[in-house]
Amino acid sequence: MPVLPLEQPQYSIIVPAYNEKERIGPSLRRMVDYLHEQSWSAEIIVVNDGSRDNTSEIVSGFAIENPEIRLVQNPGNRGKGFAVRNGMLQARGNILLFTDADLSSPISEAPKLFAALQQGADVVVGSRWMDPSMQTQRQSLRRQLFSRAFNLFLKIVLGLNFHDTQCGFKVFTRRSAEAIFPLQKVERFGFDPEILFLARTMGFKTLEVPVVWANDDRSTVNPLRDGFRMGVDALKVRWNSMKGRYVRSASSASGR
Repeated sequence: MPVLPLEQPQYSIIVPAYNEKERIGPSLRRMVDYLHEQSWSAEIIVVNDGSRDNTSEIVSGFAIENPEIRLVQNPGNRGKGFAVRNGMLQARGNILLFTDADLSSPISEAPKLFAALQQGADVVVGSRWMDPSMQTQRQSLRRQLFSRAFNLFLKIVLGLNFHDTQCGFKVFTRRSAEAIFPLQKVERFGFDPEILFLARTMGFKTLEVPVVWANDDRSTVNPLRDGFRMGVDALKVRWNSMKGRYVRSASSASGR
């Protein structure tokens, strides 16, 4: 990770964005307003993943009036996992949160995750399925079935005992982020299981917290096409682990 400047924000909020011209403006306004209401020392890092629309221009316009916003450009369209990793590696905060550009989980849910860090967690996973009643707008039945099947697959292949690995609302201490994200290899939608697998392997305490969540029907995830790719990525994570490609040990990474 880069050397931190003297003026270090407490929070870094990373937002991966690809062709988000319709959603990124309202989401940034809600985030900025909430940060000001809470008087947080924070930065918002929007990582543009090679968008073909004017996402960059919209973010740049917000950044002129809101210095806490920073635009980071990926080298072309590399995928959500690459975008999150790029943002995490450039973040300056002590606590690092990534959230989807549509704010399916509103930024006002973040204190729940931060509270879990204060209780000793290193990584906190926002969950749609610990308390399904908190879903204000559910996915289609097809997507729900895919989500549950993929979750079972991850338990078998990677031993991940979470209700929900794919919710785009996760927070990391700086120490855990510095250990996990340099080792991340999956660049697209299947990156979440990899970073949770690395967190467990390295001995970081990982908690799951139920959050309010609303499905956005404009999601670009295709359950069949992307589901197959995510399954292949999970198998790659298991293979990488077997071949020793995640080189840091739990003791050296977590300091335990």
